[in-house]
Amino acid sequence: MPPTKSIAKTLTEGQRAYEAKRAAKAGMSLDKWLATKEREREAEAKAKAKAVEAAKPPKPPGFFGRLLERAQKPLGS
Repeated sequence: MPPTKSIAKTLTEGQRAYEAKRAAKAGMSLDKWLATKEREREAEAKAKAKAVEAAKPPKPPGFFGRLLERAQKPLGS
């Protein structure tokens, strides 16, 4: 759990005390609480990235894609 330790080191004393109170209220240790918050943050970022990817319009077919489409169409009629 290295990410949690780096977050814990970057917290100021006031932030650490606040997070410790929230962890105690949830019945967790501070390390477990910070790990949970980090997992939630990563899941949220992943969901946002997935939503952005889904919102992109599909790419138009390339050269070979267009050739394959034309090859599937019947001739002449």
